[in-house]
Amino acid sequence: MPRLLARVLLVFSVPFATAFGQAPAAGPAPAATTAGNEKPFTLEDAVALALRKNFDLQVQAYTVENAKDTIVVQEAAFDPTINASLRRNLNQAASNTSVLDGSQREGARNDNTTMSVGATLPRIPLTNGSVSVNTNISRSATNSTNALVNPSFGHGVSATLNQPLLNGAGRHQATAALQRAKLGLNIATINYKSRVLAVIADTEVAYYNLVAARETLRIRQLTFQSSQRLLDENSARRTTGVATDLDVLSAEVGVATARRNIILAEQSVRDAEDRLLNLINVPDFEQRVGPVAFNEYREGPPSFAAAYKRAREYYPDTLSVEEAIKQLQIDLETARRNQLPDLDLIATLGYTARATNANYQQAIANLPNDHGNNWSIGLNYSMPWGRHAEKARYRTAQSNLASRKVQLEQLEQTLLVNVRTSVRAVETQLAAVEIAAKGTELAARQYDQQKARYDAGLSTSRLVLLAQDDLENARFSELSARVSLRRAVAELNRLEGSSLERFRVQLPQ
Repeated sequence: MPRLLARVLLVFSVPFATAFGQAPAAGPAPAATTAGNEKPFTLEDAVALALRKNFDLQVQAYTVENAKDTIVVQEAAFDPTINASLRRNLNQAASNTSVLDGSQREGARNDNTTMSVGATLPRIPLTNGSVSVNTNISRSATNSTNALVNPSFGHGVSATLNQPLLNGAGRHQATAALQRAKLGLNIATINYKSRVLAVIADTEVAYYNLVAARETLRIRQLTFQSSQRLLDENSARRTTGVATDLDVLSAEVGVATARRNIILAEQSVRDAEDRLLNLINVPDFEQRVGPVAFNEYREGPPSFAAAYKRAREYYPDTLSVEEAIKQLQIDLETARRNQLPDLDLIATLGYTARATNANYQQAIANLPNDHGNNWSIGLNYSMPWGRHAEKARYRTAQSNLASRKVQLEQLEQTLLVNVRTSVRAVETQLAAVEIAAKGTELAARQYDQQKARYDAGLSTSRLVLLAQDDLENARFSELSARVSLRRAVAELNRLEGSSLERFRVQLPQ
């Protein structure tokens, strides 16, 4: 796992083994009730596991690590290069064809050894030029009698400067790639933060969907129990002649319907568990999540002004595009400078020590005071006819920058709309939860009243079943409102970036 993912520090932590219970060997398990010794599985537990093990975060962490290495690669362009060489060559002629070379009858023989060491700075940060320095020592031996010094030990030093004066000159051209790489790391880090916020929001939604699925199963079980009691009562009353066969049949249909709804609800629970387990990357899908529950929302209606201000400061999508715009501004300036002609200054300076037949040390010692010298300076100029390619690249860079700025404006407007929508959704669902709770209370009282009338012989089983359906629907309406509220809060927190504070997530810098 990348170093970045390992550095994500969470204040909360939960042992994985205690967060889950083993699935029953056979038969459906009531999702709303679990074994008494099972540890509750909180939303914080789910988020902690997701941030440590989610596949998307692991992939994004590799992207950040690659962006860091890209900076290292660009910084290496300013590192000096050390070079060294050792060469010896021997040239022995088979025979002598001339007495002018001084070798008499024997063929000409030359034995040369050269050692050199140098350093090159491939890029000067301030000017984008390059400079190299080299030194060498040599030994030459020959069988020629014309040689004045034999063997001859020599020593020399030289320096070469290659400096662009127009195209490619200056600090901007030298550091453009490095600055782009640093901005690329910022973008990768921002995208990682965006993925963290998305994983938190997705985990919240999956967690509350599981809560809703288990609560739905619990409601279905309550309805089944009520239907079964009504069937038992109608069956007993039929034996005394108080209830008819139609009453019993109606109750039997209610029991069958409730049983079918339980089966469907159990399927929904298992599906919701699998979706949550997939998000937190649990290898064994046969494990069952421990007891889950709603976290009560006590913060009240959000403020649009505060939410939008925070979203503008922390929303990853806009921050990422802003960094990309900075990269394109670098590209635009580079393209503008690349329209200039190429004009390079090339200068060399060298010193050569007086040759000696003593040794290498003597040749080195001769250089400071007894030497020859050479130098050269020149200019190289070139310019493509019409500079059509460079002008086209400059226009392309302008278009890319303008396009990104338009994209940023679009994102800012979309963010404004999304924050407004999310704030309204939270406000609406707060009211919906309160109203639905009252509706559930009313439906429960109406059912109790209808059941009491039925027990007193003043109502029919059909009316009781209708009241029971109304109660069930009211419970579902309240449950749906509570889930919708939590989803709206999760989305608003994602837009604001406040999920990091809520779950005490410390991202690496």
